[in-house]
Amino acid sequence: MGRPGRDAAGRPATIGGRATDRPAGDGTRSDSWRLNTDPEAVERDLSRLVLTLVELVRQLVERQCIRRMGEGDLTEEQIETLGLTLMRLEEAMTELCERFGLSPSDLNLDLGPLGTLLPTDR
Repeated sequence: MGRPGRDAAGRPATIGGRATDRPAGDGTRSDSWRLNTDPEAVERDLSRLVLTLVELVRQLVERQCIRRMGEGDLTEEQIETLGLTLMRLEEAMTELCERFGLSPSDLNLDLGPLGTLLPTDR
């Protein structure tokens, strides 16, 4: 069995190509890959991730409904049902964001050079 923080060959374990036990330039341990195990922070971050995915799917479904309405694929009853369902889902998302202390902008993950995950034209 190898040392903790090492792979099977005894090399430093890596995350994303960076050694997890390599000291920073000033000799102190790098905090850039440190795992925050504070239960409240973990709950908030996990909630943020789940709500972000739900919001992404909600927006995709909403766009699909709008597209289908424009093409005339839906009956008046289906349009009414979808509108009510999407409205309730948006209200539920607002309540969940408030419960976890998140704003809608907190759900819009920054993907670096790709921009943000969710459109900002809302």
